[in-house]
Amino acid sequence: MTTPASQLDWNNLGFAYMKLPYRYVARYKDGAWQQGELTEDADFNISECSPCLHYGQQAFEGMKAYRTKDGSLQLFRPDMNAERLQRSARRLLMPPVTTDMFIDAVKAVVKANADYVPPYGSGGTLYLRPLLIGVGDVIGIKPAPEYIFCVFAMPVGNYFKGGLTPTNFLVSTEFDRAAPNGTGAAKVGGNYAASYLPGKLAQERQFSDVVYLDPATHTKIEEVGAANFFGITKDNEFVTPLSPSILPSITKYSLLYLAEHRLGLKAIEGDVPVAELDRFVEAGACGTAAVISPIGGLQIGEDFHVFYSETEVGPVTRRLYEELTGIQFGDVDAPEGWIVKVD
Repeated sequence: MTTPASQLDWNNLGFAYMKLPYRYVARYKDGAWQQGELTEDADFNISECSPCLHYGQQAFEGMKAYRTKDGSLQLFRPDMNAERLQRSARRLLMPPVTTDMFIDAVKAVVKANADYVPPYGSGGTLYLRPLLIGVGDVIGIKPAPEYIFCVFAMPVGNYFKGGLTPTNFLVSTEFDRAAPNGTGAAKVGGNYAASYLPGKLAQERQFSDVVYLDPATHTKIEEVGAANFFGITKDNEFVTPLSPSILPSITKYSLLYLAEHRLGLKAIEGDVPVAELDRFVEAGACGTAAVISPIGGLQIGEDFHVFYSETEVGPVTRRLYEELTGIQFGDVDAPEGWIVKVD
């Protein structure tokens, strides 16, 4: 059942699924995408033999719509989400969704569910989940004959409890997020299912999540749970890992640009050896859902490394957060092409 928008507590949304009135669905059949449409049906009727169920032939995206001070609605760099889904689709031999089709679908879902975009000032956003799955009767290990592209949405608050508040993470030496030369750079479900167990074990020890090391050598930081890592050095450098098994985060690349062009930092993508964390005076996790989550400290074996503070947000991290969210909510001028208005 859909909860009326008028009954929602916009200031205490959390991050959870909520069934909204409309979603977009398009089907790929006979070698071409069919005309998509908005529907009130939130369920799929698919074959029990669909490759998305057995072999993980599916990919997805995460993005948000924002309500600005004047009440208008806007998207943040949706073309980059479209391009990343296209790369994920090609990695799994799925038919890519064109950028125009992707953005039109997202806009349609936002407009149809406009009442559920949280009001300006509440801190909430409309989270959008574009989803691409392979369906049909396939028992052998081969691509599906048909596909479904769907976009659905829900209003959300902060991904991590407490919002822009430092939390602690556990560095995992037992589990890897992805294999070298595997699907780590694609946004596919298997990467996330594999993170359930290490994430649960970390939370049982009172950590927010796991920090994964590179799968080849276990000497370099790669990702922070389902987000990207960044650190600020004593020399005013914004540093974030570079690896073929890291998901290319749209938030990360936006922060790389803002760090250099708005804050005057030196922006660096490169190796982040776990043995050299003393170079960082601040650190954080970043991604669409988390936006920026400051990292207070990292547990590495028996050692606990604190960055800026376990209780206070570092000044550079705060400036980056304010610049990024200011752009997303329309309070700060955006670089050209970053913002797409929902008519």
